[in-house]
Amino acid sequence: MLSFMAVIVLDTNVFVSALRSEGGASREVLRRIFQGRHVPLLGNALWLEYEDLLGRPFWPDTTTAAERRQLLAALAKSGKWVSVYYGWRPNLPDEADNHLIELAIAGGAQAIVTHNVKDVGHGELTWKHLHVLPPAQFLETFA
Repeated sequence: MLSFMAVIVLDTNVFVSALRSEGGASREVLRRIFQGRHVPLLGNALWLEYEDLLGRPFWPDTTTAAERRQLLAALAKSGKWVSVYYGWRPNLPDEADNHLIELAIAGGAQAIVTHNVKDVGHGELTWKHLHVLPPAQFLETFA
């Protein structure tokens, strides 16, 4: 178990899961970010995904649109904005996920927290110090 403030990339599927559920590992990851225990990296592509998802009509009644916007604003305050100047193109199975790796490398992240470990963790390029973990495993690894 690693006990320090981890710099992470929070995939949109974890952010959505945290907002849609009343508890669980995704919600706990978001809670720890707001407590200052972890720092999420933010970049153009990821931010646009977050905003796009907030506007979609699949949200249950657990949060209102205004509450979701407030949480996104809080995430922005908790995070570190990173400009990606170099495209690594790790050639992930889903091309749309490549930006997660590029953001993590540009910002010096220790982990990408995602529910899509199968695709995000299996590119042609790999970095041995970058963990790709689902939320529960991230919580176990980074106390």
